[in-house]
Amino acid sequence: MIKIAVYGKGGIGKSTVTANLSAAFASMGKKVIQIGCDPKADSTINLLGGKPLLPVMNYMRDMEKDPETLEDISKTGFGNILCIETGGPTPGLGCAGRGIIATFQLLEELELFETYKPDIVMYDVLGDVVCGGFAAPIREGYAEEVLIVTSGEKMALYAANNIYQAVKNFEDRSYARVRGIILNHRNVENENEKVAAFADANGLEIVGEIPRSNDINFYEEHGMTVIEGDITLPVSQTFIDLAAKLLKEHEE
Repeated sequence: MIKIAVYGKGGIGKSTVTANLSAAFASMGKKVIQIGCDPKADSTINLLGGKPLLPVMNYMRDMEKDPETLEDISKTGFGNILCIETGGPTPGLGCAGRGIIATFQLLEELELFETYKPDIVMYDVLGDVVCGGFAAPIREGYAEEVLIVTSGEKMALYAANNIYQAVKNFEDRSYARVRGIILNHRNVENENEKVAAFADANGLEIVGEIPRSNDINFYEEHGMTVIEGDITLPVSQTFIDLAAKLLKEHEE
């Protein structure tokens, strides 16, 4: 089982990257779970035809009880990807990080991995603040690898550095490691050079580059990833190539 956490600044496109990577893995015949770890609970929406999934925390709050089955808190989307959203507390009334921790504990109790037996688990995690529950995929042994999504924008690179330092703090505990950087192009001035300098300074590889693409926006308007919309597109191939690269490393 390959377990990957995708981190990045809010709004940088990490959910787009995660969902398209999940779809790419599924298109290769892999059994995939995607877990959205963002209070906005929109990580899996483009795997589910544009329909939002009831988050775990909302279920527990609305039903005033814990879910009894995985079916209560999950839906199957494109490519038979099992989709789960942690969600968060009522705005202003709680800590979103605790929602992630509570969800992970619940998924253990429901024996998610033993029941579903996935090949790939993708965690989509907000990276503006890497503390508490938002660090859970790093420090609790859930994810093995971290992919950091960034552009060449100053604040995106600032967040990327925070994420890298947070993961590095857990190096001696055999927790997740940073596998590399995904450059999600925003076409800012000297973007390639800025991201390359950050990667080189920290000994990281730029494992994939996602071009600025109207195709991504078009298919997201229709509740789809580009993999589902048109797998033959050049931008779709960038996700296929990245998924193939990550798979190959684990098969060698």
